[in-house]
Amino acid sequence: MLFLGAILVWALTTPFDRNGRVLHLYSCFWAQLYFYANPLWHLKVDGREHLPWRGPAVLVSNHESLGDILVLFGLYRPFKWVSKAANFNLPLIGWNMRLNRYVPLVRGDKESIIQMMAESERWLERGVPILMFPEGTRSADGQLKPFKDGAFALALKMRCPIIPIVLTGTARTLPKHGLVLETSAHCHVQVMPPVDSTGFHDVAVFREHIRDLIVAEKARLEALPARA
Repeated sequence: MLFLGAILVWALTTPFDRNGRVLHLYSCFWAQLYFYANPLWHLKVDGREHLPWRGPAVLVSNHESLGDILVLFGLYRPFKWVSKAANFNLPLIGWNMRLNRYVPLVRGDKESIIQMMAESERWLERGVPILMFPEGTRSADGQLKPFKDGAFALALKMRCPIIPIVLTGTARTLPKHGLVLETSAHCHVQVMPPVDSTGFHDVAVFREHIRDLIVAEKARLEALPARA
């Protein structure tokens, strides 16, 4: 039923919403239903005011769980996901990703990476932010993996800001290689202030600066008193 709703939203809004912002916001609502319907899953989003409604930006987040997808839809701001190409073949959810014109990527495939970068550039030129997981895959132990260059090269080329996003608590929803949804979770999304890319000229320096910001903020959040 939710996918049928997505088709209806797509059909009604495409003529005047060429960037698919309304359909994306509908998809945000769809994803958040899992939190609305589960009283033991809690989500707190701070710093949403740092996210643009319009204008290019590259959003980067740490990645611990499949639950990160549900959580980041809770941003309720327009953006296009960069996601593993295989996800687009999933029934219903993958079809909705195609309707939203999210950006597919085959990890390790140079041609796919080139296509992903080109498509991401086109969305940024149209004033639509892109969201990427710079670790490339989920962390098995909650520690940040090394960041890949793509998001940072993209921001430098397009001269747009990077907006770091820090997730905590999402590993308790569905961790890497996990098969069971945890019964309770307290998820926190912290959107940090945008970082101007024009102050950087080297991808590696920019990449490590953003990674250091996320590592420090994640440590700060995890040091806060646990919620009951």
